[in-house]
Amino acid sequence: MSAPTTLIRLPFARGDALEGDRTGRAIAVIVLLAIALVAVALWSLTAGASDASFLHAIIDWLSPGSGAPDSLSERDRLIVRDIRMPRVAIGALIGAALAVSGAVMQGLFRNPLADPGLIGVSAGAALGAVAMIVLGATVLAPVATFAGIYALPLAAFIGGLAVTFLLYGTSTRHGQTSVATMLLAGIALAALANAMLGLLIFMADDRQLRDITFWNLGSLAGATWTKTWAIGPIIAATLAVSPFLARGLNGLSLGEASARHLGVAVQRLKYVAIFTVAAAAGASVAVSGGIGFVGIIVPHLLRLAIGPDNRLLLPAAALGGACLLLVADAIARTIVAPAELPIGIVTAAAGAPVFLWILLRRRGLLDL
Repeated sequence: MSAPTTLIRLPFARGDALEGDRTGRAIAVIVLLAIALVAVALWSLTAGASDASFLHAIIDWLSPGSGAPDSLSERDRLIVRDIRMPRVAIGALIGAALAVSGAVMQGLFRNPLADPGLIGVSAGAALGAVAMIVLGATVLAPVATFAGIYALPLAAFIGGLAVTFLLYGTSTRHGQTSVATMLLAGIALAALANAMLGLLIFMADDRQLRDITFWNLGSLAGATWTKTWAIGPIIAATLAVSPFLARGLNGLSLGEASARHLGVAVQRLKYVAIFTVAAAAGASVAVSGGIGFVGIIVPHLLRLAIGPDNRLLLPAAALGGACLLLVADAIARTIVAPAELPIGIVTAAAGAPVFLWILLRRRGLLDL
C-alpha cells in the first residue's frame, strides 16, 4: 500500500494573493482617482455663472483666436484662463495638501480622527495669516517687505508650525503620545488661537475686516496666478516629501518600540512629519482660509477601501483630496449662481456626517 500523498499549496498559485493584500485594488483606485481628477478639473473649468461651456472651451483651446462661432468670447476666455484655471490649480493643490496632511497626522498619532483642522493646526496657521494682514504694514512690515508675495504663506506656516510643536510637546511624554491629551490640547490651542484672532479682528480696519472674513468660511474666490506661484512650490515640496514618510509611518503603526526595531528613526520621522504638515496646512490656509474635514474624510474612506499601507494611501489621498475640493468648489459656484457659497460650508456639510459616522463606528468596535 503506497504512502499517502501530501499536497503543498503555494500561496500565489493560480493567481491567489496573500490574505488581506489590497495592492491590486489600491493601484486600480489610484488610477481611477487620477482619471477622475482630470475629468473633475475639466468640469470645474467650465462650471459657474459664465456661459463658457465645456464644448466651447475645448474648441477655443484647439483653435485659439480663430473666431469660430462656437469659440469663447473675449469675456469668457478671460474668465476661464485668468480666473478659473488658477482656481482649479490652487484647489487641486490645497485639496491634496489637506488630505495628505490628515493621512500623515493620522499615521503619526495612530488615530483616524487626527486632522490639522480638528487639533488646532489650521487655527494657528489662520492666526499667522491674519496677523500678517492686520500688522503687515506696521509691526510685521520688515517681514512683509522681505518676503514679498510669500509673506502670507510664510506667516501662516509659522503659525501652524508653532501650534504643531506645542501640540506634540504637550501630548508626548517619554516618547509616548497620548491621543486623548492630543485632542484636548488641540481644542485648547485652537481656542487660544481664536481668542488672539478676535483681538486682531478688533484692531482691524474695514478693509482688513473684509479680508479676514475670507478666512472664516473658506473660499477659493481669491485665487490668482500670483497666489498659485506663491504656495505652489511649498505644497509641491510637502507632497514630494510625503512618500518618504510612508515606510516610517507603516512601522509606527506597530508602536514606537516595534518601529525602532524595524530600523525607523522615530524621532526624526516625527520632526519631518510635523514640519511637513505645518507647511502644507500653513500654505493652504494662507490662500483658502479654514476648509475643514478634507483631512478626515479622504484618508479614512481610502483606508477602508485600499488598506492602511501608507505607500499607497498617501498618493491616493493626494488625488482624492484634490478631487473632493474641486467638486466642492464647483458645487459652491453653481448651487446659488450667480452668487457663490463659501466652500467651507460645502465641505462641512459633507464632512460632519462622515465624522459622526467614524465616531459611531469606532464606538461600535470598542463595544464588541
